[in-house]
Amino acid sequence: MFRLKETLGLSDKGYGDFKRGVRSCVMSHLSLLLPFIVIIQSVIVLLDPLLNGGAFNAARLWTLFGAGLAAAAVYFFAYRGEYRKTFTAAYGEAEKIRLEVAEHMRRLPLSFFNDKDLSELTVNIMADCTSIEHVMSHVVPGLFGGAITVVITSAMLAFYDWRMALALFAPLPVSFGIIAAGRKFQAKFGERHVQAKLAVSGQVQEYLEGIKVVKAFGLSGEKSRALESSLRGMMWEAIKFEGIAGTFITAAMMILQVGIGLVVVAGVTLLAGETLGIIPFLIFILISARIYSPLIVMLTMLPEYFYMLASTRRMRELRRIPPMSGNESAILENCDIELENVSFAYNGNEDVIKNISLFIPRNSVTALVGPSGSGKTTVSRLIARFWDVREGEIRIGGRDIREIDPERLMSYMSFVFQDVVLFNDTVANNIRIGRSGASDAEVREAAIKARCDEFISALPEGYDTVIGENGSTLSGGERQRISIARALLKDAPVVLLDEATASLDPENETRIQEAISALVKGRTVIVIAHRLRTVTGADKIAVLEHGRLVEEGTGGELIKRGGLFAKLYGIQQESLGWTVKR
Repeated sequence: MFRLKETLGLSDKGYGDFKRGVRSCVMSHLSLLLPFIVIIQSVIVLLDPLLNGGAFNAARLWTLFGAGLAAAAVYFFAYRGEYRKTFTAAYGEAEKIRLEVAEHMRRLPLSFFNDKDLSELTVNIMADCTSIEHVMSHVVPGLFGGAITVVITSAMLAFYDWRMALALFAPLPVSFGIIAAGRKFQAKFGERHVQAKLAVSGQVQEYLEGIKVVKAFGLSGEKSRALESSLRGMMWEAIKFEGIAGTFITAAMMILQVGIGLVVVAGVTLLAGETLGIIPFLIFILISARIYSPLIVMLTMLPEYFYMLASTRRMRELRRIPPMSGNESAILENCDIELENVSFAYNGNEDVIKNISLFIPRNSVTALVGPSGSGKTTVSRLIARFWDVREGEIRIGGRDIREIDPERLMSYMSFVFQDVVLFNDTVANNIRIGRSGASDAEVREAAIKARCDEFISALPEGYDTVIGENGSTLSGGERQRISIARALLKDAPVVLLDEATASLDPENETRIQEAISALVKGRTVIVIAHRLRTVTGADKIAVLEHGRLVEEGTGGELIKRGGLFAKLYGIQQESLGWTVKR
């Protein structure tokens, strides 16, 4: 059973609960035999006067009736214990696995998410964990319970009459051999079915995320065809898998049922040879009708277990991916940031950052500018250790950031992205993400500094207003200011601003610039901007092109130099006079 701990990805406690659940399941199966034994004894009492001419023993029959009630009570409490120890423990362990997987993914580098589709990760957390939960609660305990019960029953029957027991269980190895022979086919078609489900999940997610574009451009038919195709593909894979599994299960069950005939033939033969009594013969006939029930359940459970292995394999692969590590108690003496000969490539492809060396002094504003695709955002993400560099070093306060635990490093940084992510929660809780445990007064103070207290106070329930999924009830400028309030509340010494004022109207841009001014005071600030006029007053401007650092200096110095910055700045100044003409 130790392999099951690894196969199902169980914790020590979960594995202990699982073993207790198996034991409870065995007790439940065995207790279910007690009423059956009472029935057999009752039949013997009723038939004894007819076969042996003895007196009818009414007192013994009443005793057996009481024993039957006691056996029913034993089964009730055994099944109750099985449910509590098997099902409840399985659901609790599945919850724990989901949380552990989510926490593990949170600590993985962003390169992992570049390789994985979001829908696949959703399937990992939900569908795969549900498969494990179902197998832990319904399949494996039943398999072990049924197997152990059959072994115990076989030993008892063999002690009673080994010839009839052999006839009863002779088809069993053949039946399980058929299931084992079909495992390869079931695994193949099961994996194809799993992949088809992943494809459907991806298509559904893409369809829902792009529904605005689909409706705006009348693509409903075209996009629906792609979704329909994936759904139809999943349907046919499900039919194939069920057909293959059903074929082997049906064949195994047919072979197993032959045992009833063998019991009858063996019993009649032994009766004819006067080596078996009529009552033992009837007992085996009754037992054969009962003993095959758990065996049939076991045969139907095995393909389900094989199918589950595909889910657990993906889950194990996910949990084996090493998270980013580092010193969790590292302390940065200062926030000087230095990039030395840094190169980086996504997923082993061509370098997008090429041998960059750059010094960003503490308590200063440094702007990263350049054409689209020049590597500005990538550099900022490398400083935050969203990825690790391929070559060179990034140091903060003289320490290589690869030696610092990512969460510890994050405690020194605040972020304001162009694409703000808000949660379907209250305004106050969305701001409080910056520092959990912050008081209402601290949240309000951050909102005032971020210039968003005015519009929050105008909401129906003020700071307790639920703002919908991703802040759907707020404007772009309002959402951006809430993200700045988060950063202010966090009060980190390093601030990264990525296109924080892009795509905003002049009024919102002015308010957000005021909020940013409050945010950057006394901090090390890295700004990414396409509007070069907004960063000409920065302490330092680093100009990137094709992943290389081509210029650095103040705005005035770079304009005088007449290089790439001056060229881009001139183009933007000319575009200010552009108007729409008929």
